Amino acid sequence: MSLPATMNVLGLVPGIAMIVFFAFLTEASIEMLIRFSRVGKSVSYGGIMGNSFGKAGRILLQISVVINNVGVMIVYMIIIGDVLSGTSSSGVHHSGVLEGWFGENWWNSRFFVLLATTLVIFAPLAGFKRVDSLRYTSALSVALAIVFVVITAGIAVVKLLDGDVLMPKLFPSVPNLTSVWKLFTAVPVLVTAFICHYNVHSIDNELEDSSQIKPIVRTSLALCTTVYAATSFFGFLLFGESTLHDVLANFDADLGIPYSSVLSDVVRVSYATHLMLVFPIIFHALRLNLDGLIFPTAQPLYTDNWRFTAISVALLSLIFLAANFIPSIWDAFQFTGATAAVCIGYIFPSAMTLRDPHGIGTSRDKFLSVLMIGLAVLSNGVAIYSDASSLFIKNTAQVFQYIS
Repeated sequence: MSLPATMNVLGLVPGIAMIVFFAFLTEASIEMLIRFSRVGKSVSYGGIMGNSFGKAGRILLQISVVINNVGVMIVYMIIIGDVLSGTSSSGVHHSGVLEGWFGENWWNSRFFVLLATTLVIFAPLAGFKRVDSLRYTSALSVALAIVFVVITAGIAVVKLLDGDVLMPKLFPSVPNLTSVWKLFTAVPVLVTAFICHYNVHSIDNELEDSSQIKPIVRTSLALCTTVYAATSFFGFLLFGESTLHDVLANFDADLGIPYSSVLSDVVRVSYATHLMLVFPIIFHALRLNLDGLIFPTAQPLYTDNWRFTAISVALLSLIFLAANFIPSIWDAFQFTGATAAVCIGYIFPSAMTLRDPHGIGTSRDKFLSVLMIGLAVLSNGVAIYSDASSLFIKNTAQVFQYIS
């Protein structure tokens, strides 16, 4: 839901090109993980990192997954809160679906809606111990994402034919050096969009035929890339320069077409439901990695009901509380995408390929690894610098405004 905002930063042509580019990088990094897993007989991402870098490597990977997944699930909760209860993070209030239907009430406030969602939906789905138990909810979540794309595309095409939509910028505007640095702030969002590496082994381990994992990965990346590109294009086409960090918040206004309010509600509710159903997949990997970090020598988590429940409750509580205090999904993306996510997706697979403990790395592998590490460090380093500078300037301006 932040991808249309990245088009506002990058422009449509570079933005769509970057989505496709990151899809290819992701496929290459996952292929490295799978190949090194087979040779090293590892059944987890942490196991490969342990083979390559010892205990320190495994711990570093687990910490990164915990940080990344907590950040992503906080983002999911923020979006759900934006959709159902509204948001004022941009300085202007955008009403939520429940607020539009019933007006402002205590029971449809952000805190209560997120609490009810956590207890009624997240907690039961997080109680499954095997990832394949979530196959039906995952399939439904994909269908709902496609519903969102189809309706958004339809609205954009109708408005375009009616002449109510201006052609959005194709390339970024870079009048000064600060604008150049700002371009890099889109990178953490793109990185986060393609991070799925921590779930590859969980799915691979539960397949009857392990040779299926490669076509599964490629099909998934092709589907994601198509959905991401369509969401970015049509979302930015609809709202242009007014595109918010969470594009769903833009759907609270009249879209200027017949049945506008109905379509807006369908778009927002379908995607909020999609996120609710995706949440337990991300949570599954988070719980496993946190357990491995805290209890590295304990029996498997699924065999200990007390430990399983305690970790689940603690994580859900932390994510719920954070989602009520972090105002914008862009803020969360910038932190997790530029740190933990880029390590999980690109730096760690590249580092273990360059180390090559089994001697199976090819020249192409080494070239891609150096390229990924270089791009990751450079782009995300600049993104962190740009965000920190913007935050410092903003805070300084607020201080001077207060003094004056």
